[in-house]
Amino acid sequence: MSSSDRTSGRAGTSPAIRVAGLAKRYGDFEAVRGLDFEVAPGEVVGFLGPNGAGKTTTMRMLTGFLPATDGEAVIAGLDIFTDATPARRAIGYLPETPPLYPEMTPASYVTFVAKIKDVPRGERVARVEQALERCGLLDVRDREIRQLSKGYRQRVGLAQAIVHEPAVLVLDEPTVGLDPIQIREIRTLIRDLASTGGQTVLLSTHILAEVEAICQRVILIDRGRKVLDQSIAELTADGGSLEEVFTRVLTRDEADEAGEAA
Repeated sequence: MSSSDRTSGRAGTSPAIRVAGLAKRYGDFEAVRGLDFEVAPGEVVGFLGPNGAGKTTTMRMLTGFLPATDGEAVIAGLDIFTDATPARRAIGYLPETPPLYPEMTPASYVTFVAKIKDVPRGERVARVEQALERCGLLDVRDREIRQLSKGYRQRVGLAQAIVHEPAVLVLDEPTVGLDPIQIREIRTLIRDLASTGGQTVLLSTHILAEVEAICQRVILIDRGRKVLDQSIAELTADGGSLEEVFTRVLTRDEADEAGEAA
């Protein structure tokens, strides 16, 4: 099965995320080079690569926080660059460091985000309650965020990302810095969001065990280019680990790049 066939999603449905020729340049430096991929509705995809590969830059373009140099990114049928406001309403974004206000409580902060995301006034209280409940925050809803553990702060970040019931969740290193118990809890929460909430999830992480536990498919980029796009089942069919697969692919990519430069 070709990469294009693999990324076409479920038959008869439009992709939740479609990226075509996406590029970002800073002067002569190409941070992202001609990315093409699709993610089907309800799919959980790991977006991986070594440090400096262009993952965060891509995610910031997909969520409308960074303009692209070239190409397009379509979220739930909306172009993030030409239909920015409605497209951003279709996205829930959790950056590596959630932009929380430490003096606020989880309840007040998620309510604040619900207003920004134009959750209808008549639905706002129910949506906030649902987000707090799904993220396990009811017991700490009225404590100041500054008093919460990092695990709970990550939960607040997830709650603000889902309060407007977006079609697409973009999560950048959602378990970074957490202890093993907190990591397990956040992984379970992400799986539940996809299975019960129907959200499409694009997840960036360096933890390969997390990818195997949560994701159905992997997109691997290196030096701003896509070098692998395959399902977890296909990648591990021969009994090899993801680490072995990625090492082999990245080593081959380095050799190909060196050959092109020679």
